[in-house]
Amino acid sequence: MGSPRRDVSHDLAPPSIAPQQSRGPRPLPLFVELLRQVAARDPELGQKALEGLRRYQVAPPPPPRRNRPVVHSVHGTSLRDCGGSGPAVVLVPSLINPPTILDLDPACSLADALAVQHRVLLLDWGVAAERKDLSLGGHVAHRLVPLIEAAGPVTLIGYCLGGTLALAAASGNSQVEAVVTLASPYRFAAYDDGARKQLLRLWKTSEAAAEQLGFLPMEVLQAAFWQIDPGRLMAKFARFVDADPTLPEAQRFIAMEEWANSGEPLPLPAARQMVEQLFGADVALAPLPTCPMLHVTAAGDRIVPAATAAAGQQISSPSGHVGMIVGRDAPRTLHAPLLSWLEGAARGR
Repeated sequence: MGSPRRDVSHDLAPPSIAPQQSRGPRPLPLFVELLRQVAARDPELGQKALEGLRRYQVAPPPPPRRNRPVVHSVHGTSLRDCGGSGPAVVLVPSLINPPTILDLDPACSLADALAVQHRVLLLDWGVAAERKDLSLGGHVAHRLVPLIEAAGPVTLIGYCLGGTLALAAASGNSQVEAVVTLASPYRFAAYDDGARKQLLRLWKTSEAAAEQLGFLPMEVLQAAFWQIDPGRLMAKFARFVDADPTLPEAQRFIAMEEWANSGEPLPLPAARQMVEQLFGADVALAPLPTCPMLHVTAAGDRIVPAATAAAGQQISSPSGHVGMIVGRDAPRTLHAPLLSWLEGAARGR
């Protein structure tokens, strides 16, 4: 028989740590509340997740990634040179988190993997204050398209909301030769009604504060992501209990969490368009482009289900929303098929 299950709810308070060790999920109060809910159903998981959180907060940070040089810039949004030669590809990250997920470490960097056959440029949206008046369409028209014109002709590879924006930028744009989306939503009506309603409710409760700030804080969207599957969230921290924080896999976990818990707020016009027009009314930013397209979906993706991808050729990665990009199998399940498809698309031109 196993050990008796005990109520750990009294343990679930934000850990008290030194200021220089204040790393942790944002917003921490919501994380703790979700931890309480999970612990009520599974006390052992709750206890391990809490211990994993504490270990994560005091673990040494991973070594900083090298700073990629800027080659083109438009009002604070830039293209960073990730090396390589050959046909140019532009990696388009989401607006919600930093672009570093596409170049996290040498073992899983999508930028490095593509640079063996291409010149790779990584889009950096820059600080939100310089984009405060831009809707999603404005980000496309006034930031992404001018950078494409500076670098073109290019293939766009967009991750998450970045793929949605890449499709809009490619629509009617002769400088875009092909588009690849990675876990990117386009058919928003294909989302579960409950998920769409939950996001709309969250927007309504945050809208007044967002209007005062001029931005929707990243923590609001983080809260929406967490509530999709709190059990999975806690399980990943529980697994960190047994990790050696000095080993590469644990260092990647820490780097991923740093990425997930950082980022610029979403400018109010962009947040409003995303919630009210895309999720609320399923209004596309632009018609689909006519250039070759590939949509890579993740079989375990709860944030962007495969059904929400745009129409066209699809391949599926046996992973989750973030794992498809930085998981240990990414070289086999994403990098290799993506390079193969890009080579075929180039031969077809």
